[in-house]
Amino acid sequence: MTAPSPSEKAFVPFVSVENMMRLVHHIGIETVLTELTDVIESDFRRWPLFDKTPRVASHSREGVIELMPTSDGEIYAFKYVNGHPKNMAQGLQTVTAFGLLAEVSTGYPVLLTEMTLLTALRTAATSAMAARHLAPKGAKTMAMIGNGAQAEFQALAMKAVLGIDKIRLYDIDQRASDKVARNLAGSGLTVTVCTSAQAAIEGAEIITTCTADKQNATILTDNMVGAGVHINAIGGDCPGKTELHRDILKRADTFVEYPPQTRIEGEIQQMDPDYPVTELWKVVTGETIGRREPGQITLFDSVGFAVEDFSALRYVRAKLEGTGFYQDIDIIADPDDPRDLFGMLQRAKD
Repeated sequence: MTAPSPSEKAFVPFVSVENMMRLVHHIGIETVLTELTDVIESDFRRWPLFDKTPRVASHSREGVIELMPTSDGEIYAFKYVNGHPKNMAQGLQTVTAFGLLAEVSTGYPVLLTEMTLLTALRTAATSAMAARHLAPKGAKTMAMIGNGAQAEFQALAMKAVLGIDKIRLYDIDQRASDKVARNLAGSGLTVTVCTSAQAAIEGAEIITTCTADKQNATILTDNMVGAGVHINAIGGDCPGKTELHRDILKRADTFVEYPPQTRIEGEIQQMDPDYPVTELWKVVTGETIGRREPGQITLFDSVGFAVEDFSALRYVRAKLEGTGFYQDIDIIADPDDPRDLFGMLQRAKD
């Protein structure tokens, strides 16, 4: 007996890593980063509509595995993501991810995609969106402390969205900085590899920290941070992992995505529970002022939130139309009679 052929309803578009790369190059990486920044900002403007919950995390000594769900009432999204800093020593990615979109009305998936590359893009776009609202106007120089897999995406997003034209790099492993310098050659950015974090932040209006060690660390000390800078602290993403000395937070105005998650995972886990923070969506909508004066230190304590993944997934879904950068995969059972799932199984017997 021949197995029944899947119906059209059984198929879900799937974007592989290969097709994600092809899609990004088809659009252009800086165009993707610019457009994705705008899509994320548009979803921040309707922030109250979304279901919000801290991500579901399974922690171990080796790392963390997380699920990040949200919905705007019409579309549901989730991302599976891990964070395993020790993977690098084995030649493996520290972070891997995949994600799914589904219709709330039927529960049927409408997109399944890799999200290792897409997470790097959306993280960079979110940083640029935050800096667009919080960084000093006319900023031209960014310091990038931690030069791993995220660094080039961050640099290009700041260039495309804010007009940054100089990047100053530091990593404890200079090979990582040299890698970034090679990858950004010809990008239009002036890239300087520095021998210390202190040297990297000299003259920088924006400081981005993105280190991977799963521990409390002091990447920046209070005396290193001058008045008027904007800090994107994007390396903290789990309990016990921070990058900034707490005295910096005492001087800064701190902006976050979702406080219940950030107080567990972000830089502010070092602070008292009543440490004041501002939700970034309120700045985006104009409900609250972000940068009030030139000497103000602004800090975006970013841990990544599911709404940003939702934005990235809906962006990819829209961009797939009319392209061949996906394949349909048969992952939804669709019997002729919805009550007869067993009958569909039986028809596939030899």
